[in-house]
Amino acid sequence: MEDRLRELWDFADLDGTETRFRALLGEVGTDDERAEVLTQLARIEGLREDFAAGHRLVDEAEVLVAPDSTGRVRALLERGRLHRSGGDPAAAQPLFVAAFILAKTRGDLSLAVDAAHMASLVDDPEKWTKQGLELVVANPGLVRWLGPLHNNLGWFYYENGRYDEALEAFEKTPEAYAESGKAKTLHALGRTAEAAESARRALQLLPHGAHEEWVQEMEAIAAEG
Repeated sequence: MEDRLRELWDFADLDGTETRFRALLGEVGTDDERAEVLTQLARIEGLREDFAAGHRLVDEAEVLVAPDSTGRVRALLERGRLHRSGGDPAAAQPLFVAAFILAKTRGDLSLAVDAAHMASLVDDPEKWTKQGLELVVANPGLVRWLGPLHNNLGWFYYENGRYDEALEAFEKTPEAYAESGKAKTLHALGRTAEAAESARRALQLLPHGAHEEWVQEMEAIAAEG
C-alpha cells in the first residue's frame, strides 16, 4: 500500500491527487486500507490550509483503524501534520513521536522515517534527524529520505552557528535547497567565491514558482563572487 499511495501524489496538482485518492477509496477492500486513503485526503486538505476538513477526515479514519495498524500510524502522522501546519507544534509533537514508535515497532520503516522527519521540525532536530538517518542507513530502500534529513540537520547546525557541521550535512543533500544551504553556510564562513558558486548552482536548479525572497538571497550571494 505504501508504494501505491506514494505514486498517486503530485504536490503540484492537489485537485488531480484528490481525484485519484477518491477513486482508490472506492476500490480498497479493508477498513485499514480505507483509513489510509482517508488520511491522504486529510493531508491534501492540510496543504490547502483547510485544517478543519483535514481533522474531520482523520476522525473518519480513526474510527476504522486497529490500534496497532498502519492506518493508525498514518492517522497519527496526518493529525500531527495538521496541527503543525495549523500553528500548534506542541500538539503535533506527541503525535509524531507516537507515530514513530508504532511504525518502527510494526516495521513500517518509511513511515517511521517520515515521523522522525516531522518530529525533527517540532522537537529536538538533531536527535530526531539522527533517528531517521539510522533507519535509512540500515535500509537502502529508504535512500530517498537522505536529502530531506540531511537538509534538516544542516539548517539546525547553521542556526546554531555550527557552520562546518552544517556544510558537511548540506554536501550530502544534492537538491536545489541543499545548494542554497551550502551557499548560505559558505557565505557565513567568509568563503565568498565558493558561496557564489553554490548560489549560482542553486539558481540553475531552481524549480518554477520558487519563493521570491529565496531567489533574491541566492542572487545577492552569487553577485558577491
